[in-house]
Amino acid sequence: MSIKHLNDIDNHDSKNFEIFQTKYWMTPNPYCIQGHQTLRECAEIMERLQIESLPVIDAHNQLFGMITLKKLISYLLNGNPDGILIRNIVKRNFSCMRTTDSLLNIKKMPHSGLPVIDDHNHVVGFLGIRDILDANSLLISRLQQKGNIAEVLQAILESAYEGIAVVDEDGILVEFNEAYSRFTGIEREGAIGRHVTEVIDNTNLHLTVKSGIPERGVVQNIQGQDMVVHRIPIWKEGRVTGAIGMLIFEGVSEVYKLYESLQKDHVVERNSRGDVHFGQEENQQITLDQILGISEEISKVKRLSRRAAKTLATLLITGESGTGKEMFAKGIHHLSILSNGPFVSVNCGAIPEALFESELFGYEEGAFTGAKKGGKPGKFELAHNGTIFLDEIGEMPLLMQSKLLRVLQEKEAERVGGLKKYKINVRIIAATNRDLKAMVEQGLFREDLYYRLNVIQLHIPPLRNRKDDIPILLSNYLKKLCKKYQIPTKTFTAEAVTAFVDYDWKGNIREMINTLEQLVTFVDGQIISKGHLSENITDPKLLPKPNPANNSSNQSVLQAAKDVGKNKERELIINVLREAGGNKKKASEILGIHRTTLYQKLKRHNIF
Repeated sequence: MSIKHLNDIDNHDSKNFEIFQTKYWMTPNPYCIQGHQTLRECAEIMERLQIESLPVIDAHNQLFGMITLKKLISYLLNGNPDGILIRNIVKRNFSCMRTTDSLLNIKKMPHSGLPVIDDHNHVVGFLGIRDILDANSLLISRLQQKGNIAEVLQAILESAYEGIAVVDEDGILVEFNEAYSRFTGIEREGAIGRHVTEVIDNTNLHLTVKSGIPERGVVQNIQGQDMVVHRIPIWKEGRVTGAIGMLIFEGVSEVYKLYESLQKDHVVERNSRGDVHFGQEENQQITLDQILGISEEISKVKRLSRRAAKTLATLLITGESGTGKEMFAKGIHHLSILSNGPFVSVNCGAIPEALFESELFGYEEGAFTGAKKGGKPGKFELAHNGTIFLDEIGEMPLLMQSKLLRVLQEKEAERVGGLKKYKINVRIIAATNRDLKAMVEQGLFREDLYYRLNVIQLHIPPLRNRKDDIPILLSNYLKKLCKKYQIPTKTFTAEAVTAFVDYDWKGNIREMINTLEQLVTFVDGQIISKGHLSENITDPKLLPKPNPANNSSNQSVLQAAKDVGKNKERELIINVLREAGGNKKKASEILGIHRTTLYQKLKRHNIF
C-alpha cells in the first residue's frame, strides 16, 4: 500500500485527514538566506540555528534554491568561504511543498527538510524530518483505532527515506526496510528472523526492548561509519513487545568538525568585538523541537505555538506548575521575527511588591535610598526589540497591574524618579498556573488587563494527560543527570518505566526530574528497578486522602469534583456503546459528538 492511498482508507472520515496538511505541521516564517550572501555567512547561520538546510531567496524574496549542510561542508573544506556566493553553488533542482499539500503524499525527503511556498513562490514555512515523524505518530495513533495499523506501518516502512528496523521482544528482526538493506548490503529476507546483533553493528536495539527507554539522536558506528539513530520501544498493555530502530543520516564526524570550527571562529570574533547582550539568558536558544514529546496532546500545542510565533500579539500561556511554560515561551521567541533580540524572563511571584515598579521599568540615580549610581534599566528596557516573559502573572499586585495595563496601551514607560518616557517595542508573553478568569470574578485580577493579555491563549497539558511522552522524558533527563553528577549512565527496567507511566505526577515534569535526581544519586549500580522507587509511585493508593472539611484542601476538593464528572462521563459512554452494540459511529450520533471526539474520549477513559 502506498502512503498516497492512505486518504482512501475511510471516505467518511476524509475530514480527519485535513490535519495532515502541511500548514499545520510546518515551521512558519523560516530563516532564509539571500543568494548574494557568502558561504561563511551561511555557515554561521546554520551553526547558530543548528539546522542542516536553508531556503535561498532572490532579490524579490522568491524561492531560488536550497543550500544543504553537506554541500556547504564540501565547499568550506575546499574553497574560500568568504569568496564564494551562495547563488553560485545553490541547488536548483529541489522539491518544495504548498500549504495545502498533504504530508501523506511525501514518499521521499530529498534532504533534511522541504521549503513551503505560497502562490507567489514566497517561502512561508519549512517542513523538517521531525515534523514528518510527528505527523506519522499521529497517523498511526488515529488509524490504530480503525484496525489498519499493519497496513499503515507497512506503507511507512516501504516509503521511508531512512533505514528502519523492527525487533520483537526477543531482539529478533521482524522488519528491515529497503533503505537499511541498501546501507548494510544485507537483503531483507536474509535479515528478518535473525537476532539484531547479527545484522546491525554495535546495536543496542535488543537492550531497548529490555529497558523500555527510548534513545534519540544517538551516535552508532555501523560498518565503520558514524550514524545518528533513534531507538523507540513499542509498548502494548503495559509491557514492551518490541522496538523500532531508525537510521537518520550519515557523515556525523564531518558535521562535528564543521560545528566545532564554526563555534571557535564565532567565539573568537565575538570576543574581539566585545559584544555584550544585557538581559539575554544563556539558554534562550531553545526551540520547539527541543521540547520532547510525541503525544497528540503535546504535538497540538507545538502546532499552535508555531502559528502563535507568526504574530507579535500578546500571548497567555496557562498550565499547571512544572509543565514547561517557559520553554514554550522561549521556543515561540526563537521562531518569531524578534528572535535576534533578547529574551528576558521575569518571575512576578518572586519580586517584593515595593520593588516591582523599579524592576520592571527601571529607576534613575537618586530615585530612592540605596539607588545604584547612574540608575538601572528595567526589564522592559532590557527586552527592547525582543520578548519579555512575565511568569506567574497571577501573583502581580493590583497596583502594578494598573501600571502594566497603561504600558501595554501606551507602548511607553517611565523609570522610577525619571522625567522622560521611553518607547517600548517588545513582545509580551505571560504565564500562570492560576485561573485568571476566576480571579477576575473575585476581584483579584483586573478584567481589562486579563483581556489585554489573553489575545492568544496556549494551554500546556499536565504530564498525566500525555503519558506517551514519559519514557522519552525519562531517557533524556536520566542521561543529563548522570552527566551532571559524572557517574556512568544508568538504565531503568521495563517495570520501573511502567510505574513512572502509571503515576499521576501532580508536580509534572519538575516533580519527575526531582524524583530522577534522587534515584540517580542514591541507587547503587547501573540498573534502576521498580523496587528502588518510593511507595507513592509504585502504589498511588498510599497517598493521603484529601479532607473535604479542611479549608486548606480546596484544590483537592475541586479535583475530586472533576474526577466525579469524569467517572460519570465514562459510565455514560460505556452505556451508550452497549446500547449501540459496540458500533462507535452509532454511539457518536447518540451522544451528539463527532466520531473523532468519541475516539479521543475512549482513549482518555481507557475504554477499549
